[in-house]
Amino acid sequence: MSDTQLTQQQRYRIYALGKGNHGQREIADIIGCHPGTISRELRRNRGM
Repeated sequence: MSDTQLTQQQRYRIYALGKGNHGQREIADIIGCHPGTISRELRRNRGM
């Protein structure tokens, strides 16, 4: 888990995994970041 910004590729992956039936903690483990980061990213990009 790092303090760097998410890359565009990570954002796309979060979105794709979020559309599937993956939980936020599972996505965080896959991406390698904090679950709160996933929560914020999914909330910000709900309209995509």
